[in-house]
Amino acid sequence: MSDSSILSSGICVGERGSVISELDDIDGLVRVYRPRLLRYVAFSINDQDLAESITQDCLLKAFNARGSFRGDCSVSTWLFGIANNLIRDNLRTKKFQFWRKARATALDVTEMASFLPSHASSAEARVLAEERLRQVRDVVEELSVNQRRVFMLRFTEELDLDEISEITGMPINTVKTHLHRAISAIRTKLGGTK
Repeated sequence: MSDSSILSSGICVGERGSVISELDDIDGLVRVYRPRLLRYVAFSINDQDLAESITQDCLLKAFNARGSFRGDCSVSTWLFGIANNLIRDNLRTKKFQFWRKARATALDVTEMASFLPSHASSAEARVLAEERLRQVRDVVEELSVNQRRVFMLRFTEELDLDEISEITGMPINTVKTHLHRAISAIRTKLGGTK
């Protein structure tokens, strides 16, 4: 597909003018979007195993429903919307409550490698960065579900407020409010200014 051009809607126009959606390639979909979706879901629900399942369900639902993708938003926004709905569904189930209780009594083995500094930095710098990361993560876990989602989508996934509003189904002013409260809480708990 070297002679094809990719449009922002996730549609590719091939050599002969045929339209091919990036949603038609499940392997590519998983390769490109899985890490971001998994990170968002894991931080939203604080359960790595359940996050893996939700991420897999999200990608499978997107692939199976690819024919319903209208292209009026980016593939990324559409996928985060599906993930957000799955998170909401899981928050409502008793199964999630069981896993939350089980997680509270288990050791935390969540992989945070993508957030850790490179091995090129000094040992002291790595220890300080790891401690600061732990502090931020602890504060983020204390945020309300909506504040945590909005914060993660804004700063981890680097989405703009309009995309976050579309993904979460919240009005833009509600997104701004949750984001402001999340940032204020983090600054307060970490000793920064409001």
